[in-house]
Amino acid sequence: MTDKTAILAQLTAEQDEAAGLEHGIKSDEWDRLVTRLNRQPNLVELGIYSVMWSEHCSYKSSRRHLSKFPTKGPRVIQGPGENAGVIDIGDGQAAIFKMESHNHPSYIEPYQGAATGVGGILRDVFTMGARPVALLNALRFGDPSHPKTRSLVAGVVAGIGGYGNCVGVPTVAGETQFDAGYNGNILVNAMAVGIADQDKIFYARGATPGNPIFYVGSKTGRDGIHGATMASAEFSEGDEEKRPTVQVGDPFTEKLLIEACLELMATDAIQAIQDMGAAGLTSSSVEMADKGGIGVLMDLDKVPQREEGMTAYEIMLSESQERMLMVLKPGKVDVAKAIFDKYDLDAEVIGETTDTGHLVLKQFGEVVCDIPVAPLAEDAPNYDRPWNEPPKRAPFDISKYPEPEDYGEVLMKLMSSPDMASKRWVWEQYDRHVMGDTVDSSQSGGDAAIVRVHGTNKALAMCSDCNPHYVAADPYEGGKAVVAEAYRNLSAVGATPIAITDNLNFGSPEKPNTMGYIVKAIEGMAEACRVLDFPVVSGNVSLYNETDGVAIPPTPVVGAVGLIEDLSKTATLKGAQPGDVLVLVGETKGHLGASLYAREWLGLKGDELGAPPPVDLVIEKRTADFLRVLVSKELANAIHDVSDGGIACALCELALANGTGAKFTFQGDLKGLQELFSEDHARYLVALSQDNLNELDYLATEAGASYLVFAEFGGDAIAGILSDGTKIDVPLSHLRAAHEGWLPSYMNSVD
Repeated sequence: MTDKTAILAQLTAEQDEAAGLEHGIKSDEWDRLVTRLNRQPNLVELGIYSVMWSEHCSYKSSRRHLSKFPTKGPRVIQGPGENAGVIDIGDGQAAIFKMESHNHPSYIEPYQGAATGVGGILRDVFTMGARPVALLNALRFGDPSHPKTRSLVAGVVAGIGGYGNCVGVPTVAGETQFDAGYNGNILVNAMAVGIADQDKIFYARGATPGNPIFYVGSKTGRDGIHGATMASAEFSEGDEEKRPTVQVGDPFTEKLLIEACLELMATDAIQAIQDMGAAGLTSSSVEMADKGGIGVLMDLDKVPQREEGMTAYEIMLSESQERMLMVLKPGKVDVAKAIFDKYDLDAEVIGETTDTGHLVLKQFGEVVCDIPVAPLAEDAPNYDRPWNEPPKRAPFDISKYPEPEDYGEVLMKLMSSPDMASKRWVWEQYDRHVMGDTVDSSQSGGDAAIVRVHGTNKALAMCSDCNPHYVAADPYEGGKAVVAEAYRNLSAVGATPIAITDNLNFGSPEKPNTMGYIVKAIEGMAEACRVLDFPVVSGNVSLYNETDGVAIPPTPVVGAVGLIEDLSKTATLKGAQPGDVLVLVGETKGHLGASLYAREWLGLKGDELGAPPPVDLVIEKRTADFLRVLVSKELANAIHDVSDGGIACALCELALANGTGAKFTFQGDLKGLQELFSEDHARYLVALSQDNLNELDYLATEAGASYLVFAEFGGDAIAGILSDGTKIDVPLSHLRAAHEGWLPSYMNSVD
């Protein structure tokens, strides 16, 4: 037999249930597959089913619960179901954004895993006609003492910076945390935000039969094959052998692809468009066909290939980067080819849309795949997984633990702890100001990044947030807290919160205990979104984040976007002056459960940490509304929300940002520990001049908001007296050295 004959014989041979199991298709799914096809699949068809029915592509364990999210609102143009969410930002413009995970690839090959995560999320945004204007990320690494952690941090940060910097989109916000729960499975969540005109938004839906299917971008290789399947399976020791399933990115090609696509979009040539992300050519063709209710016929010999002898199986499952798939309008092929030729990018007609409702693939002149589209997409498995109610932790009882002898020592310890320490070493590797519209990056300036809408006096505010310790302690309250903190961070810079994207990172949904955390976290997030009028417009589910049966901490990350209508009215951490008073807006009740103090100073873990602080969403909204009024009336010189480490750490961050000390006095009924380190929600620190206190009082009374004037900026130390008479006095220079020094020292050390 010739090579072609041998390849065809291998591809078209019927596969059995054992082959299905090797592809991640379980026995009940195999029966479903055979029933839908009315026959056994061949190898190409089995590969296509395996990726389209993977958790990563089908959301088969989470779909019914994700439907609990509110997805509509007065500013929502497009909710979940497209490449990214779309919101109205006024003046005929839209913001388009989404967050996705690249966890497994980043653990196996940190540089390329993180880099291609950035590239993929950028494509989700410019696929819809938006010019990307900002990147964000949320990173979780293992314990700093773990032998792999330092190299994973170095590789991931270099990959994010390398891709984002080269493609020319600023990385403006993010978070980096460490916990032993991520030792075997780090999390790399990437978010992109773009801006488009509302009348020039492109969708994956809308294709009609009889039109050319147009492949553009890089050639297809063997990298990334079965990446979606890998992302839907647990790890085991030794999975570094899976490096071939990690894609390889080229940011310079991506930049060309962005410009070429945006130029083509201006010609009215595109009927539908989809990026080739997870599952590559398979998912992009199937999703466009499914959303259009049509069929697809493709000749795989016409797919640009960079390696010889690629089979249909390899071509369809490759996740080579920087590729897009389009359906062009009649007579537009020459226009499209001319644009992509100008940018020296591959561009070929590889097939046409049909009215059959089938995905039909040919190679070497023979049909190697013929399957109905519907069972691949909307008819994929949709499980109601059994789940157990997560156990309730008892409230945290601080009286069981001795009070520290030196509160200054506690403050130094918390401010230099891995989670709280400055991440300057990370964000200085990212270009935050390319494109010239970054007003403030959250890494160095405020609770949320501020990016000007080019050519206007308005801006987008954006942030990413999650406290997995709260979610582990109580997934329902923790889920509410994730959304509430994002809402606070946007409000703290004066933005009106509009919508969120989510990235739900959990262990195996097949374990009822883990599934219980997934369900309750979603329900908590959904409740917060409803009360705060903060709908979900896009997102990603990353499950099976386990190694040798041990799951990561439950980590539902939120990326949030808000609108600043007048850039002259914003607030950041910077702007406080010596002589300014410091006001706590919101009420302190003293909750220390699951807090930074309990984790870092007391060294507690698991159930010992107790229940997290409860979230009162009505108060959260009322307080945030009040904060935005203060910003709009230009009363606040600086604002910082209170979160990890309580008032004490928030005060230190404000003082360090402004290069001035502060003196405080508390007079209340709480213990000093609670006054300083409790993490009650719906609280902000506001710096303002003495002259504005009367107006603050009037506005607070009108809004029903509580506040406390407790400090004044000045001097060169954080100094104060607690209600029980305890004194604290820590030089700002010592705090800065501890806060700024931990991460560089860690990354420069040698084992």
